[in-house]
Amino acid sequence: MVMCGKDIMKLRILIDNTEHENCGDLICEWGLCIYIEYEGHKILLDAGQKGGIIKNAQMMGIDLSEVEFGVLSHAHYDHSDGIDAFFEINKTAPFYIRESTKENCYAIDEEPPVYIGLRHGMLSDYGERFVRVDGDYKITDGVWLIPHKTPHLEKIGIKSHMCVMDEAGNLVPDDFSHEQSLVFETSRGLVVLNSCSHGGADNIITEVANTFPGEPISALIGGFHLYETSDEDVRALANRMKALTCEAVYTGHCTGQKAYEILRDEIGAGVVHQIYSGLEIDL
Repeated sequence: MVMCGKDIMKLRILIDNTEHENCGDLICEWGLCIYIEYEGHKILLDAGQKGGIIKNAQMMGIDLSEVEFGVLSHAHYDHSDGIDAFFEINKTAPFYIRESTKENCYAIDEEPPVYIGLRHGMLSDYGERFVRVDGDYKITDGVWLIPHKTPHLEKIGIKSHMCVMDEAGNLVPDDFSHEQSLVFETSRGLVVLNSCSHGGADNIITEVANTFPGEPISALIGGFHLYETSDEDVRALANRMKALTCEAVYTGHCTGQKAYEILRDEIGAGVVHQIYSGLEIDL
C-alpha cells in the first residue's frame, strides 16, 4: 500500500467519560464518539451509549446530518447505543461494521453474565444502514478499516472476562474479530483510531505498521481498556508501545486515570495526551 500524502485532519471528541475542566456543559458519559474531518469527508467513529452526542454536537456547532459515513469500532453497547439517535438525525450515512459483528457480547466477571453488546434488534432494525466489511477495507482514498491480525486474541478475552455467544448458545472467549481500526493516511504518517483497543494497543500499532510497511505511525487515538489493569501490566504495555515508536498518543474512555498517568510517565508527557468531551485535535 502506498501513502497518498494527505494533509491536515481535524478530530473532535463528541463523547468521552473523562471528567475534565474544559468539558464545560458538555455531556460526559461512559463511551466514546469521535467526529472527524478529513479531505472534505465528515466521518463519525462510534456513537456513545445514550444519545448524548446530539446535544454535544449542537453545542460544538457540528451538524450530524452532514456526516458522510460512520464506523463502529466494535460491538459493545457503550459505542453503539447512540446510533439510534444518530440515525434519527442523519437519514443516509452508512455505518461500517466487521463481517463478524453480531449481538452476542457478554462480560463474565460476575454471575450471571452481563450482556454488553449491541442493542438486540439493532442490526435488523437498520439493516440497510450497516455495511459489513472483511479484511483490509478501503472506504475512500486514504481511509482504511483494518481488522485484528494478531493470533490468539482469545487469550486477552479470557483475561479481560469477555465472551461472545456462539451459534450453539455457548459463551466462548472473545477474540475481538468484531473490532477494527480506522486508519487515515496523512503526509506525516498514519493516524490510527481504535476506540477500546481490546486486542492490545501495542498489537494494533504492529498490525497497522505491518499493513503499511515502512510508513510511520503519526498518532494512536482511543481508549486502551486499562481501567482494571494492574500498574505492572500497564507499565509493561507502555514499554512495548514506546519501543514501537508512535509520535503521539491520545487516550481516554476505558484507559482510566491511573493508567493514563502511568502511560504519560513511562512514554512521555509530550507524547501521551488526555481526551475528553469537547477536545479538538488538529493533525
